[in-house]
Amino acid sequence: MVVGICTIGLALAENHDLKGKRQVLRSVKDRVRNRFNVSIAEVDDLDLWQRATLGVACVSKDRDVVERTLAHVASFVEGLHLAEVEDVSVEIL
Repeated sequence: MVVGICTIGLALAENHDLKGKRQVLRSVKDRVRNRFNVSIAEVDDLDLWQRATLGVACVSKDRDVVERTLAHVASFVEGLHLAEVEDVSVEIL
């Protein structure tokens, strides 16, 4: 069993309150869940309005599938243009 964890740091520059942040993150998380078979949640920067960190987890028997899926998720989030992707890190366990 191979477990992959991807951390995606987002900048929400045009966001001015916590409600706006929640709307953007809900949209991103729902779209990722609908498109990919992964788990996704906000994992850091909970109190900051203009910054968010999402954690994405993927489990498979094949390492290549995990790496490819997490790379596609990161590209998909960036392609949504709902928030600026500042950094992406991937860890394979």
